[in-house]
Amino acid sequence: MKWTFWTRRRDPMPAPDSPDWERALINQLALDHLRDQRRGRRWGILFKFLLLAYLIALLVMANSRDLFDRLSSGEAHTAVIKIDGVIAPEADASADRVIAALREAFEADGVEGIVLRINSPGGSPVQAGYINDEIKRLKANYREEHDQDLPVYAVATDLCASGGYYVAVAADAIYADKASLVGSIGVRIGSFGFEEVLKELGVERRLLTAGANKGILDPFSPFPPEQQAFIQTVLDDLHEQFIAEVKAGRGERLTDDEAIFSGLFWSGQESVALGLVDGLGSTSSVARDLIGAEKIVDYTKKRDLFESFSRRLGASFAAGVLDVFLGVGPVTLR
Repeated sequence: MKWTFWTRRRDPMPAPDSPDWERALINQLALDHLRDQRRGRRWGILFKFLLLAYLIALLVMANSRDLFDRLSSGEAHTAVIKIDGVIAPEADASADRVIAALREAFEADGVEGIVLRINSPGGSPVQAGYINDEIKRLKANYREEHDQDLPVYAVATDLCASGGYYVAVAADAIYADKASLVGSIGVRIGSFGFEEVLKELGVERRLLTAGANKGILDPFSPFPPEQQAFIQTVLDDLHEQFIAEVKAGRGERLTDDEAIFSGLFWSGQESVALGLVDGLGSTSSVARDLIGAEKIVDYTKKRDLFESFSRRLGASFAAGVLDVFLGVGPVTLR
């Protein structure tokens, strides 16, 4: 019995002494080449399909834990929202992402309390202010609808500074590790001055503006005292807003020490004495001992792998261009 189903069909070759032998050989070689190309394309499609399946599997595995927790979150649990990194519009800790997570946690069944797990050096005062305002609004709405409070705690991990602390003061209480860094209640804006470098190189700066101060903070132009004084008034105003939020959130728990608002930062243990935090603790201890729901469910809004890669690549490039060519960064709470 001849099994021809799995074998490649080949036309019979003429004898070597036949006048058509060379032509038949060339035709056969061409056919073999075409078959190899088709087979290569089939394998290429297969490998691409397997790669796509692998990436999908990675995404599923990355989110399966959260999905399982959400599906089983009807029972009493503590909702945790992570605020990691710089608080900025396109960052993982943007106001949009944090607020979306907060709203979901306040509306979910079984949530006994919320923990904001903060590890941030700060960032945009606007973004931090959005989050601060939304925490207070959601707490007030929950109290009105349920006639009780849903406790919100902030837990500092490595760093809860500036904009990160701006968010934390909206919570009912703040806890930190003894080695956490807390504070940095201040505002800054950064720039460069290349005016003397241009003079040394013999380069003339040509900047045309409509408006006497439109070129303010241009790194290649002089920095007149009146412009410096104006920017200082803007920073002082933002600083006063920051101080007011801290005092409103912490109240009489703050000690009467003006160094608190100088931009300095302290360890978690020192922060307890200053009234910046209420005690030492972790996410687990707060969930267990204060909220009374040891089960923790992560409500943090995460990027998928593709979005994370593309956004970070674009943001890094844009930030590098601004820093190098404009020499001025955004106003930040850091």
